[in-house]
Amino acid sequence: MKIIPFEERYRQDFIDFNTDWIVSNFGALEEHDRETFETIDEALQNGGMIFFAVEDDTALAACMAMPMEGTTWEICKLGSNKNLPHKGAGSAVFRACMDWALAHGAQRLFILSNRKLKPALHIYEKFGFREVRLDNYEYVRGDIAFEYTV
Repeated sequence: MKIIPFEERYRQDFIDFNTDWIVSNFGALEEHDRETFETIDEALQNGGMIFFAVEDDTALAACMAMPMEGTTWEICKLGSNKNLPHKGAGSAVFRACMDWALAHGAQRLFILSNRKLKPALHIYEKFGFREVRLDNYEYVRGDIAFEYTV
């Protein structure tokens, strides 16, 4: 397995992994999800990056890092191939996103999630993220947020 930065040939995998995961866990995509998928090029042009875990030219997992305001970056859209064993691919792409954001000036990393997503929550905590309380979680499905500060 290798971790690679965004390549056009894996764009649809990124969208599919996340769409499958969101729909299977929550029933439908939200407007924020569709916006993210429709503005991938803009996010990349603004310094963001999507990393893929790839084995034999097949994407196993993907994750995105996007600048927000100031030195805050969001780590988002962590998804994996539901048809293949993950082999630590989720953790690997998540770490690559963290490293990218920190190398590009992030002082704070931010994540929105849902409490029922135990495997994802475990990854966040494993890498030193701590829960923060918000007044507005932006997504209907969002009920927990995490941050990592330098």
